[in-house]
Amino acid sequence: MPKDMTADTSVYDRRESAARSYCRSFPTTFVKAQGSELTDADGKTYIDFLAGCSSLNYGHNDPDMKAALIDYISSDGVTHGLDMHTNAKTAFLEAYEEHILKPRGLDYKVMFTGPTGTNAVEAAIKLARKVTGRRNVVAFTNGFHGMTLGSLALTGNSGKRAGAGGAHLGDVTHLPFEGAMGDGVDTLAFIESMLENGSSGIDAPAAFIFEPVQGEGGLNAASDEWMQGVAKLAKKLGALLIVDDIQAGCGRTGTYFAFERAGIVPDMVTQAKSLSGYGLPFAALLIKPELDVWKPAEHNGTFRGNNHAFVTGRVAIEKFWATKDFETELQAKATLLTTGLQELADLIPGATLKGRGLMQGVDVGSGELAGEICARAFEKGLVIETSGADDEVVKVLAPLTTSDATYRKGLSILIEAARDVTETTKIAAE
Repeated sequence: MPKDMTADTSVYDRRESAARSYCRSFPTTFVKAQGSELTDADGKTYIDFLAGCSSLNYGHNDPDMKAALIDYISSDGVTHGLDMHTNAKTAFLEAYEEHILKPRGLDYKVMFTGPTGTNAVEAAIKLARKVTGRRNVVAFTNGFHGMTLGSLALTGNSGKRAGAGGAHLGDVTHLPFEGAMGDGVDTLAFIESMLENGSSGIDAPAAFIFEPVQGEGGLNAASDEWMQGVAKLAKKLGALLIVDDIQAGCGRTGTYFAFERAGIVPDMVTQAKSLSGYGLPFAALLIKPELDVWKPAEHNGTFRGNNHAFVTGRVAIEKFWATKDFETELQAKATLLTTGLQELADLIPGATLKGRGLMQGVDVGSGELAGEICARAFEKGLVIETSGADDEVVKVLAPLTTSDATYRKGLSILIEAARDVTETTKIAAE
């Protein structure tokens, strides 16, 4: 009988690149996923507070999406279609138009890019430069926009940027995000003064790009006023406004788009992660119609037509966004999450809550401490990660469909883990 290699991880050390990361924090072999839970090869079940880094907002293996996908595959539906017309694409676009764009009074062309978020960002900055004839793009401290060179140039994290190996990461001006210069400093006024000063050395921008809530940057949440101010400044300077809604979108902050609360209408919006609803690779760029000046195939990609993602993405929209019910549920869950995280913050002197909606966490002041808390939580059955410039934020990204009972159980594990770590640290110090 052949040996069962399910839980044998030696092949990863032998063959997988050193670039692997999440598996280092969660050293087990997962074999099953359902809803908000993961099960490993030893039969241990973990609560998932990571959700594919917000790629699984509707949980693992949603039954309705799974059934639709199985039916589509069983009927020999088109899998790979480049950007040709297919019934799956038609159904997705019609659902997106009817349930996402129209109710919000938005009029966007939908550009299907390559399958990941960085593909959508690359398309956005290329188009902004093409439309305006300018090269410079304004990005913000602690922002994360992807790992390909154009997107990486917009990204602030020095560790991520180091991966470029010295390649040129220019044509970008990094300015302070809201709160980046400390309490009481109006970064918007600073940005405006720099960009309107002809001797500041900053070239006129083609675009501004920001995340309403900075996911990898530490859950820094932009206020409505700050988002409105950037939108107003962009228009004043003849630049385009790009909102990166890849991690913060698809309901993560409480509304479908994270910028809705500010009442702004970006020139372009990038989407990916939970756009497929099922964890399938899928990204898109929303473009105001008058800016859609691409020539045919001027920006393309072999895998821009993931029909399986069209199928599950359509189900996600119709199931969760056809009415206001889901959005109402998210508001109640956000309150539950805030309450639990405040209990965690109270255990650690100086700790503060960060984020918005169901994209929240606790800044514990130290990457080492945050890492120890998350490691201890994993031992107790919770998958959770850190974020921030120094990984100092314990970050909750549970599926939006997580039940109240599972939320409470996961938060209880997290609080127990923090208590264990802080008590151990206290004893060691004494």
